[in-house]
Amino acid sequence: MLVQGTDTAALEQEAHRLYGLLGSVSRNQDVKWTYADCLQAAPYTLRINQVKKEKNAVILAHSYTVPELVYGVADFSGDSYALSRKAEETSADTIIFAGVWFMAETAKILNPSKQVIIPAGRAGCTLADGITEEEVRALKAAHPGVPVLCYVNSTAGVKAESDICVTSGNVFDIAAKLPQKELIFVPDLLMAQNLEIELSRRGAPKKIIASGASCCVHDKYTPDDVASLRRKHPGIKVLAHPECRPDVCAAADYVGSTKGMQDYVAASPDKLFGLLTEFGLVNRLEAEYRDKTFIWPFGVCAYMKKNTLINTLQALVNPRPEQIVQLSDEVISRARKSLQNMFEMTK
Repeated sequence: MLVQGTDTAALEQEAHRLYGLLGSVSRNQDVKWTYADCLQAAPYTLRINQVKKEKNAVILAHSYTVPELVYGVADFSGDSYALSRKAEETSADTIIFAGVWFMAETAKILNPSKQVIIPAGRAGCTLADGITEEEVRALKAAHPGVPVLCYVNSTAGVKAESDICVTSGNVFDIAAKLPQKELIFVPDLLMAQNLEIELSRRGAPKKIIASGASCCVHDKYTPDDVASLRRKHPGIKVLAHPECRPDVCAAADYVGSTKGMQDYVAASPDKLFGLLTEFGLVNRLEAEYRDKTFIWPFGVCAYMKKNTLINTLQALVNPRPEQIVQLSDEVISRARKSLQNMFEMTK
């Protein structure tokens, strides 16, 4: 068994620790974490935290995963960009990346000598799965000389075919700095539309040649959702992600990355926020800003939720082949250049 008998006093102490972190966090829209929930999680968090020390492993948990990972066992939590930079700084031998596959690939690109493991295995992403490296090569052939920007939500192969990787937090600034009047942007079609609109607003218009897909969470929000939040909750501040539709972004009070939303909430004197984003970020904000209220209409990433305490412990103890990230030296080298170009442009 992965979890064996644990001293009752130790379990109760761990449950109290977890409840202190999770007692204000929603398990769903109407039910908060209870002490009983924390007591059920305690054997796993205790064992995971023990094993990661024994194996010199570090656990990175994306904000969209479950709160028992984020607050129970993660050494670092945040968005994919911040976590990949943390991975680059760690002295651990093994990186456990609780997220989706492209994120674990990015950690491997930046840490080729380390073992990178994802508990959820080949957990997908509608954006990363929305375009292949062959399709990027075809775009480049059709538009010779046009720089390729790839959103960080892309596979290692797509990063390897791209000139610059970007995030939702830096895409507008990086695109504005480039001298070219045309840019290829993959794989987020809605972010591409928002990018073209924002560049025009900044007085630096560019033609964005886009291909790919959309986020299965953020593409479901509509202007009616914004209007409903304002109608039901007067004075609410509505926050949206740039993966949302342009008409949703235009109706929101703030548009930004996962970290951008956290920073906005932290700096705002307002107490009531409507969040058009994934449920995991709602959980984080509930835990960290208990004097504020967060209204969330809907939106869960099933791929992110595939990471659990159970498979995190299993991946630490005995990872399966499909949980271990393997990339060729060539792909790592070429993909790393697109990431390094991003780092250079954001200094």
